[in-house]
Amino acid sequence: MLLAGRVIRSGKHWAIEIPILGVVSQGRTKREALEMICDAVESLANQPGFSVDVRHAEGDRFVVGSNEPATLAAFLLRRVRERSGLSLAEAAERLGASSRNAYARYEQGKAVPTITKLSELLQAVAGGDFVLSEVR
Repeated sequence: MLLAGRVIRSGKHWAIEIPILGVVSQGRTKREALEMICDAVESLANQPGFSVDVRHAEGDRFVVGSNEPATLAAFLLRRVRERSGLSLAEAAERLGASSRNAYARYEQGKAVPTITKLSELLQAVAGGDFVLSEVR
């Protein structure tokens, strides 16, 4: 799984973000900004052995991927739920499940969702459709 981001010059610094994760950072150079966004994602995911790599795309766009796609998917689900202000119980309720574990097991990386399930989980916590775009 790859997640899109953008990096732009902001005064003397470079601002960088991965909008779907709500993760932002900055650096004095574009290269430093890219390193900082990797560090931010790895720190926020807080999983031993988890690392991300950033690949340049066109202009101000880049993508971030991981050595552990399941952990990246779990982190994505947690970030989207938290940004929506939902508890695990509320997320499970939106899925129509009686147990909060129905959602939590994906967020904790205990289960890896299929594309269909990932879409269902994201819709439950975000309240709408997610647009996936390809950056080349």
